Amino acid sequence: MTTIEDIRNALTEALKQHNFTQSELANKIGVTQSMISHYASGRKMPALDTLSRLCTVLDLDANEILCVERPKQY
Repeated sequence: MTTIEDIRNALTEALKQHNFTQSELANKIGVTQSMISHYASGRKMPALDTLSRLCTVLDLDANEILCVERPKQY
């Protein structure tokens, strides 16, 4: 089960990898810098549409962040 800590960790790591400031990321996904700060600190969880934009911009796999197991292919 996904926790806010999982999302916080993934976001923090992705910000470092892409060398984005919180402000730059906020501009790219259409939210305020303070919202990115809330997500990065674990105070708030992004809405699904925002999470989708975060994943696109930061090249993250939403399944990994959300700890969704993919069905086995037979």
